[in-house]
Amino acid sequence: MKTQTEIKRSQPNGRMPVIFAAHGAPVLLDDAVWMAELFAWAKAMPKPKSILMISAHWEERPTTLGATRAVPLVYDFYGFPEQYYQTRYPAPGAPELAGRVRELLRQKNMPVADNPERGLDHGAYVPLVPMYPDADVPVLQISMPRLDARELFKLGQTLAPLRDEGVLVFGSGFITHNMRYAFRPGIPQWAKEFDAWAADALSRFDVDALMDFQARTSAARTALPTWEHYAPLLVAAGAAGDARPQTTFPITGWWMEGAFTKRSVQFD
Repeated sequence: MKTQTEIKRSQPNGRMPVIFAAHGAPVLLDDAVWMAELFAWAKAMPKPKSILMISAHWEERPTTLGATRAVPLVYDFYGFPEQYYQTRYPAPGAPELAGRVRELLRQKNMPVADNPERGLDHGAYVPLVPMYPDADVPVLQISMPRLDARELFKLGQTLAPLRDEGVLVFGSGFITHNMRYAFRPGIPQWAKEFDAWAADALSRFDVDALMDFQARTSAARTALPTWEHYAPLLVAAGAAGDARPQTTFPITGWWMEGAFTKRSVQFD
């Protein structure tokens, strides 16, 4: 495995990939292995002009644009040690990107709103801390309008032109997310089954299966009793474009050898 200093950023080819990252709880920031994996992944991609973040932790209708200037982070978690509430990530705002997102949504007659005081939540900043530690890439977070698979995929399709403008469209969630099993040791069979099913559907870029995930495998009910963490994956898949992309999994494995898959996805 290459060290961080040996990894060289790939050269831009005129089009940014689209990614989905498993983001972990704030304690990910103490997981040296996962932090290094995220850092290496970012180094292997072209450095984006800006980042458009879609996190599992913001659902608001209509699609809403967060702050376009640096504002305090949203510490949307409870019961963690004080150190995790002291994390800072002062990324520049992205007002130009916000204007472009508004334009793209309005071209498709999709309503859009603004919440200029809404900072990045932990689904956004936790993976960004290791991936872009200098906080030198402008970031805009937008909400998911609702948990409707086809609407989320269409939102991604609408955002797809940003790929040719140096923007990294970044979905952040978890492919398996059942809080009843959080921090329990051991990888349940249902988690392995759903992770394998998702890997297969993503590799084939079977859009119908990805949107109809609840009916395609019996493991879905336990893997995602609620599916807001899966939803950003559908936005990312939509943004990957109409042609079948090359799909890779830069990070795999299991967080703390438990029920939460670390599987992350890159569409090229």
